[in-house]
Amino acid sequence: GVIKVQVNLDTHDPEYCYNKRPWGPPSNLNCSVPLFEKTSTPQTWKWVIGPIALYVFERIVRFVRGQQKVVISKVVNHPSKVLEIQMKKRGFQSVAGQYIFLNCPSIAKFEWHPFTLTSCPGDDYFSVHVRIVGDWTGSLFEACKANESRVQDAWKMPDVYVDGPFGTCSEDVFQYEVAVCVGAGIGVTPFASILKSLWYEQQKSDAGPSKTKKVYFFWICPDSNAFEWFDELLRSLENEMLSHNMEDFLEYNIYLTRGLNDTQATNIMLRETEDGGADAITGLRQKTHYGRPRWDQIFQDLASAHSGSDIGVFFCGPKVLSSVLHQECNKNTSGNTRFFYNKENF
Repeated sequence: GVIKVQVNLDTHDPEYCYNKRPWGPPSNLNCSVPLFEKTSTPQTWKWVIGPIALYVFERIVRFVRGQQKVVISKVVNHPSKVLEIQMKKRGFQSVAGQYIFLNCPSIAKFEWHPFTLTSCPGDDYFSVHVRIVGDWTGSLFEACKANESRVQDAWKMPDVYVDGPFGTCSEDVFQYEVAVCVGAGIGVTPFASILKSLWYEQQKSDAGPSKTKKVYFFWICPDSNAFEWFDELLRSLENEMLSHNMEDFLEYNIYLTRGLNDTQATNIMLRETEDGGADAITGLRQKTHYGRPRWDQIFQDLASAHSGSDIGVFFCGPKVLSSVLHQECNKNTSGNTRFFYNKENF
């Protein structure tokens, strides 16, 4: 077998000889060099059979779950090459921030691609937003007939299989009184579900008040067109918070790093002079910031505004920005004010 055992325990006691090096004569007569021999009968199976059994069981469960029928109920072609697919599956339950694996046999029978759920657990469907950036996503776009203007029948949609959902660190967002959500580019997708769920939890009267009292949302995006599919969600949250006199619950900040054309620049100049007017880029009440966030100042302000609180920071985006946020969390944690960093990289 692969496993070896020590055969000279009488001349080398591991507990006694642990820090008595060097072993063996002439310097150490009480601790000889340990000798190992292979066991007479194979025993490796005792150590590997358990993990192998768990792995096989997990693969069988995932296979059975992945073969259950999934119905595509709606397909929405958003601007900027973003495809929203709404689906239904019997017994499917999810939590905000989770993700699934999606398979379309008509495109590639053995390819499973991960996508973050953008629907809220309270919805009667689950959805993903797919950015058309490669061969597989391009084929999915064509298979769903998203480029056709007329409404398609459900039976014309391609067969898809779903494995999941699977958990991520974003599920812990409900455990903090103050939550800071940071999305970069397409990394904003997990927060579509999280922001809706945070607001719905806040409105539940039967379960008592939500633990989360304040939410900060930061979205850093290089292209102004990428704002379009997310605007509707933020706008609906704005209207609902205003109607409940809770506009301070969510504070969002959108940063545009590049991507302005002449028309947009002109609109910005005209609207900046209007007090209370909608933003020229997003159409939201909150004005868009231009350039990159000053994270050092932002975290200092957060620590000052919520002194003595536990602040959960949740990030989805590239690794370069992740390291910056992690450093700021460590730097601004002091006394009773603690930042807890959670990340999802892509």
